[in-house]
Amino acid sequence: MPLNAATAPLILASTSLYRRELLARLRLPFETARPETDESPLSGESPGALARRLAVAKAQAVAAVHPAAWVIGSDQVAELDGQPLGKPGGREAAIAQLSAMSGRAMQFHTGVCLVRADTDAHVAVDVTTVRLRKLSGAEIARYVDAEQPFDCAGSFKCEGLGICLFEAVESRDPTALVGLPLIETARLLREAGYTLP
Repeated sequence: MPLNAATAPLILASTSLYRRELLARLRLPFETARPETDESPLSGESPGALARRLAVAKAQAVAAVHPAAWVIGSDQVAELDGQPLGKPGGREAAIAQLSAMSGRAMQFHTGVCLVRADTDAHVAVDVTTVRLRKLSGAEIARYVDAEQPFDCAGSFKCEGLGICLFEAVESRDPTALVGLPLIETARLLREAGYTLP
């Protein structure tokens, strides 16, 4: 049920520049807040379930501090061979990730949650498949040195030079791979009472 969405603050539970730029496309005023959540996977938790749980946890953590606001939480988990791939954090790990993914397909599970402190969480998860070209060691090293994708799961930035590594992208929402599925986000916001075209 809409809860005066037109006057309630909207908060993005993220300090990610990528997510902030994506949400700004919807032309709604919003603030950002850092969610304090443990992002460790649970034993036996699938990458899709992890993305969903963390999106909810991030949104609920910020909603608890800002009870009058609608809060958007999002999380993305990369999957290769059924196992989650984290952010590489450095050059060697990024090269190792891209080498393992060379010539193969991987999935990105991107969860989004919209919640207000006095409502149930509204959640959606987008799955995008990325197929990488067969990459040489020199190509991988040149890419990693050029873009330094150390804060990106999968070790590439699809909105930048990383697109050159791809053979194909299969997705119902091209924004999901960047970190926030705007098609689902817009749907959740409309259901909450926001006016979007």
